[in-house]
Amino acid sequence: FFSFQESMHAYAANVYTTVIEELMKGKQRKFIAVEQEFFRLWWDMVATDTQKQQVHQLLQEGRLEFVIGGQVMHDEAVTLIDDQILQLTEGHGFLYETFGFRPQFSWHVDPFGASATTPTLFALAGFNAHLISRIDYDLKADMQKNKKLQFVWQGSPSLSARQEIFTHVMDQYSYCTPSQLPFSNRSGFFWNGFATFPDPPKDGVYPNMSLPVTDANLHLYAQTMVANIKQRAAWFRTGDVLWPWGCDKQFFNASVQYSNMDLLVDYINKHSAEFGVTVQYATVSDYFQAVYSRNLTWEIRDSQDFLPYSTEPFQAWTGFYTSRSTLKGIARRASSLLYAGESFFTQYVQKHPEGSICKCKALKQLQSLRWAVSEVQHHDGITGTESPKVKDMYMNNLMYGMSNVKKLMASIIFDINNAKKNGEVYSSVYTKGSGKPDVDLYVVVYNPLAWNITTFVTVSVSSEAMSVYDELGRSVPAQVQSSVESQSTYDLYILVAISGLSYRKYSIKPLDGQQAAFVGSSVKYKRRDLARAGQQRQQLFPVVNSCYQIVFDQNTNLMHSITDRETNQTVQFTQEFLEYHVNGDTKKGPISDNYLFAPNTSAVPVSKAVGLEVMSGSLMTEIRQYFYSNVTSQDYIYAVYTRLYSVPEGYDGKLLCRRIEQEYSVGPLEFNREAVLRTSTSLNTKQLLYTDNNGYQMQKRPFKAYVNNTVARNYYPMVQTAYIEDDTTRLMLLAERAHGVSSQGNGQVEVMLHRRLWNNLEWDLSNNLTLNDSSVVRPVIWLILGSKAVTNTLYRTSGLALEHRPVVMFGALSGGDKPKLPRELQQNSVHDLPVTVPPNLHLQTLSIPGWRYSSNHAEQVLSIHMGEQKQGDPDFSRVLLRIRHLYEVGEDPVLSQPVAVDLKSLLKGLGSVMAVEERSLTGTWDVNTLERWKWKTAQYPGKRFFNSTETSEDFKVTVHPKEIRTFFVYFQVQ
Repeated sequence: FFSFQESMHAYAANVYTTVIEELMKGKQRKFIAVEQEFFRLWWDMVATDTQKQQVHQLLQEGRLEFVIGGQVMHDEAVTLIDDQILQLTEGHGFLYETFGFRPQFSWHVDPFGASATTPTLFALAGFNAHLISRIDYDLKADMQKNKKLQFVWQGSPSLSARQEIFTHVMDQYSYCTPSQLPFSNRSGFFWNGFATFPDPPKDGVYPNMSLPVTDANLHLYAQTMVANIKQRAAWFRTGDVLWPWGCDKQFFNASVQYSNMDLLVDYINKHSAEFGVTVQYATVSDYFQAVYSRNLTWEIRDSQDFLPYSTEPFQAWTGFYTSRSTLKGIARRASSLLYAGESFFTQYVQKHPEGSICKCKALKQLQSLRWAVSEVQHHDGITGTESPKVKDMYMNNLMYGMSNVKKLMASIIFDINNAKKNGEVYSSVYTKGSGKPDVDLYVVVYNPLAWNITTFVTVSVSSEAMSVYDELGRSVPAQVQSSVESQSTYDLYILVAISGLSYRKYSIKPLDGQQAAFVGSSVKYKRRDLARAGQQRQQLFPVVNSCYQIVFDQNTNLMHSITDRETNQTVQFTQEFLEYHVNGDTKKGPISDNYLFAPNTSAVPVSKAVGLEVMSGSLMTEIRQYFYSNVTSQDYIYAVYTRLYSVPEGYDGKLLCRRIEQEYSVGPLEFNREAVLRTSTSLNTKQLLYTDNNGYQMQKRPFKAYVNNTVARNYYPMVQTAYIEDDTTRLMLLAERAHGVSSQGNGQVEVMLHRRLWNNLEWDLSNNLTLNDSSVVRPVIWLILGSKAVTNTLYRTSGLALEHRPVVMFGALSGGDKPKLPRELQQNSVHDLPVTVPPNLHLQTLSIPGWRYSSNHAEQVLSIHMGEQKQGDPDFSRVLLRIRHLYEVGEDPVLSQPVAVDLKSLLKGLGSVMAVEERSLTGTWDVNTLERWKWKTAQYPGKRFFNSTETSEDFKVTVHPKEIRTFFVYFQVQ
């Protein structure tokens, strides 16, 4: 509800300052710290040299412990695995570089539901145990009663026991200390009270300070604490009870906290025979060490996640899957731009050691976006569960970082092309098209994926008469048509074919001679009244490319069916927009808010009339549908732009032809409306839906009937992928931002696209959490329809192609027509060796982190101990590489096979690989020395340590299904 800066000022800086001071006063005292964003702000801006020395000492003594260690505690429902890894790596790199410290336990107490990706992620990062709290209230009650809150979780079906992790679910009290005192009407255990904003109180007296511990109430306080400990002990299998002390925004006055608790701890331990318990200050590591040493055999949980999450019968936390759709979209665009910028800069540093760009400044530009993308993964960030002011902070930081990375990429192109002295004089490179008629425009298009791609990029131009040429002056297929967005401009679609991690240059000129772009022609259909459509004979017309025939009904202007031309299967297919009307008055029943979705009736169709325009050309047909509340309405509230692509001979158009691209325009909505697009098909799906966990793995979502709130409790997050299928055919949806998705009927899938809410819940009002989001959102979804076998081969690569669309930069050529160069020179200058992996692998990371730490742990610890970890220049010689296998075991006969990769040959375009070190997920462990705790299960009764995968000496690695392999790569210095 407050920005990071406001929170630092009001309380967060005081947490670290006072906790460090208090820990130094008593050897028995301990503390755990989680989010690095706050700690780093304190470390860089507040901490004195003495305090920094004390932090080093407390970490060595194990009395201060960092758990998780990421920049933030990330959300688990709507985040992409790449961004979870980024924010974890960002925090871990700082901790290891500064302290030689490597977190080994999680504390994921606050995300709204738990994904099965997270246990795998934390196992890969070297963690020994995982801790969660927010799961369905009814499930938690059941697990608690049967002492099943602890288990060994095998989050990934393919990695199974190799990356399993012991998981602890907090009991019904969750992570905050229960504060009721039976002997007083004041609260207990929160002796410092509650933080005040914007300023700490001048007199140090905070609201709601708990009853202090005195001789008179010491025994009663102890009884209260012991009773709660014993109640909890009954829910777990061992005699070790984790009793969390604290809550949100606590310990800003650690002195009053510890001085009161010391009295209680001492008193209980002095009377332990009477109370039957002993207590001690502990870290998460102390607790898990105690449980581990009991040597029990634990049950295994498979790859089922804990989503969605409900706290009460009418409180399904499924609204946040869609809240603040614009923020969700920008966060993903920023992540994708960062991905492109990282590999672009890494190649520049390796290939152009003499380049004129200051590497330290460039790294700072990248770091500003790493930081912004990391922080927005917070469980009150990308979730849309923050106040408007905090949302603006996230947006501003993302925009600032994006503009830095765009500038960096433009300056790299400028530098390389000027350095080549190849007869082209660039007057500028920038990231938006100017469409100025007096200069020839050129576009530089970078493909950030390590595959060859064929796709369209769109450029806004001022006239229909345009020609497009490549670097050799050859004409490039393009289509131009009136813009959806504005009356006065045109959209120019350019067909680009670009190899992995490479860029191409195209020049756009006003028409000269024969080589014009195709001009799309428009046919407008009469607006149709849906109420009267049933009375007329169907009038169907088809739109066709080489993969699909889409049939529209002229009576309704709606889609009617889609035929997969490969199998000749026809699926009845209609789409409509509906709105759930929700309650905002707490006196009248359950409410929807940023978090919760509480529909009070079925969804209601929104439009009574549909307008249709078809733009057709030889490369693309765009069907524009406009949805009006009635036949005479001036303005539409909803629109769908459906694009079907045709690819000329000589281009590999398999992915392009197979996707039906849809862009939606939704909003502004009325208050207390939640907008969904419902797609109804003739597929006999038995209401079974599949959705992804974090773009990493799929979950099966059978429809479940509940006594209450069935609609909302059958909503799931779609981060990247969802599908429905019958015995022969599958309909796949791929998204570029997170949405809530559900199957509320056989053959149906509905996607929540937008929400606008207002309610009078006191808590929501006081924190400005009413989601009065009056924006227009423009999400994109790609549809793929086909047999299971075909969609299996397409959906992973297509999902990533949507996530990482090419980066387009614009520039102006000065001096009119450029001189043509001899062909060999041209070819060399443009097509360096591409970086390409097979279609079942994804080059997930190629970056220069800049960390100065030694990858030898003993050396790193020694250099910190000797005080030699000074602020030197970043290390540009270490390249971070991650490769991910995209398929599960047995998912596809070919693509699920292990893949052998020769890293030296893969990266030869960047230079000569001299050394490779395989590391843990976030880079802080050498995998050969990483030994995680092996918890006993019926499957593996022996207790032993895990060792990681085999690495080879000769730069060859075999990547198995679902593995994410992380390497440090060092190149020969040029």
